Amino acid sequence: MRANCCSLKSLRNYSIPFTGLKLGKHEFEFIVNDAFFNEFEYSLVKKANLKCLVELEKQETMIILNFHINGTIDANCDRCLAQYPLPVDIREQQVAKFSEEEIGDDEEIIILTKSDHEIDIAKLIYEYINVAMPFITVCGDEGNTTYCDKEMLDSLNKLIANNEQTEKTDPRWDVLKKIK
Repeated sequence: MRANCCSLKSLRNYSIPFTGLKLGKHEFEFIVNDAFFNEFEYSLVKKANLKCLVELEKQETMIILNFHINGTIDANCDRCLAQYPLPVDIREQQVAKFSEEEIGDDEEIIILTKSDHEIDIAKLIYEYINVAMPFITVCGDEGNTTYCDKEMLDSLNKLIANNEQTEKTDPRWDVLKKIK
């Protein structure tokens, strides 16, 4: 993976200049909110209030980036369709190596050349957050939270009850049920 800077001006704030840094650990803080996700057209996340702390450890041959992203993401409940704040606490690590030769298509390591002066972390932050999103989001205990849409759940339960009553069973299954 090559270290390249973001082409979008609003995402330029999510890059870390490393050339003037001394060897050792350095900390950076980034705010990740709605404006950040607006730059990504097909983002799963549209609204969020997150803080991203990045600990950069500069060594002679590499840079180690430790990410800690926490806060809330506005998610939609897959059960009742209500919008609710989903708490997020993500910890990830990325390694960047100083090298003039291409190692290949290794997605695990960022390659930094002499011409690179900063690391673009916007895409890394975006990927970490989207991968951390659960496949199914549920606002909590059914009908017992402040975010759960009780009216929607009642409507769904009525539809399920009506479908079960009107659904006729196939007589072939009735014959099979008698075999025991």
